[in-house]
Parts: sequence; structure tokens; C-alpha cells
Amino acid sequence: MYVNFGGFVPLSTVDWRGRAACTVFLRGCPARCFYCHNIAIQDGEDLRDADEILAMIRESRTVAGAVVFSGGEPTLQGPALVHLAAAARKMGFSVGLHTNGIFPRVIENLLDGGLVDMISLDIKTTWERYDELLELTAADAVKQSLAACKRAKADGSLETGLAVVTLFRGREGDLLSIAEDTRGLDLVLQQGVAPGFVPLTREELEAAAAPLGRRVHIRTREGGEAVYDPDP
Repeated sequence: MYVNFGGFVPLSTVDWRGRAACTVFLRGCPARCFYCHNIAIQDGEDLRDADEILAMIRESRTVAGAVVFSGGEPTLQGPALVHLAAAARKMGFSVGLHTNGIFPRVIENLLDGGLVDMISLDIKTTWERYDELLELTAADAVKQSLAACKRAKADGSLETGLAVVTLFRGREGDLLSIAEDTRGLDLVLQQGVAPGFVPLTREELEAAAAPLGRRVHIRTREGGEAVYDPDP
């Protein structure tokens, strides 16, 4: 089996907070988010035998207890992702996934097979704006992925479920509906950074989170991740 490979980090402490993980990047993504930080691996081809990727993961066992699959969009390569996740699980790794949720069947297969412990699901915007932002028809698919993650978190088959919102100045009003739709998962507000935009500060992100009435993880480039709790 071949994998369209995007890169490998043997040790990361940011791709799965609280865990030492290696990170596998899978190349290719159908979405075209203007703020994508991994634009270099949205397209292109670098085919590697799956055994080569698994060897990289295996060699990380001395420093990492988990593997995170990211991208690009890893679920674009569904069969390869399931194969890699199952093999990593057999090696004793915990398995995490960063995904935009466009391919819900793949996420459901991973959950049904007990092959994933953490899912970080990007919620890009309100459902009404989704297809325009991603430049493809995606809202219904992401809703299905979100529902699968919420079910798995509720029944205990998913250890960690994150709904990650990258927030830009002027879109703070979107949060109320997003927060309601994502109840059942941990909510992460991530500072939107892109040319031509002034990023929200941590204080501004906390102010945006305050009306939600729930615990929120806030991430900024300058301050890393911190928890905002309106009811400590």
C-alpha cells in the first residue's frame, strides 16, 4: 500500500496537548481555506510505501507514546489512514487525528474499529458560510463527522474530542451557534493568523468566549494554550 506523504515530526508536544507524539502529515486536501498553514502539502504527490511510514513511527517509540495523523487532510486517504492507524495501535501507540471532517465515513470507520483515541475536528465557520469558505460542498459532511465524534465521546469510545475554531476579527458573533452545535466536545478557540488580518489577542478571545458560558481552550501564537473558565 502506498501513502501520499506530506512529512513527519518525530516528537511534538503541541499536536496532542499533554502527550508526547510523533506526527505524520498526509498530503492532499480538497478544501482551500485562505489561512491554511500547510498549504505546501495541499497538492502534489510523494508516494511512499506504508511500511516506510510505519518504520518512522516505530523509531519514535523511545520518545513518543502517541501518533497524530494530520495534513493536508488525512481522511482523504481513507484506506491508507486506517491501515496506518491499526498498525500504530498494534505497536502500542495512542492514535490521534486532525481532520476537517469532509470524509465522515472514514472517521466512522476509525471510531467503529476502536482505532482512534483523540479527534481534533476543525469547525471552520457557521453552517451557512461553510461551502463558500472551503470552496466546495462540505457542510453536511462535517455535520455528520461532528455527530459521530459527539456520539463516540458520549459513549466513551473516544477519549478526547475537540472542536477547534480558528477565529478571525469580525467573526466573533459566529461563536454562539458554533458553541451550541459542538456541546459534548471540548471547544478550542484558535487565533486566526493570515496576511491582511490583525489577529485577535488572548484578551479579545476570552471576551468572545465569555458569553458562551462554558470552559474553552484558547490558543495564541504568543501565549500557547490556556484554559478560560467563566466558572472556575
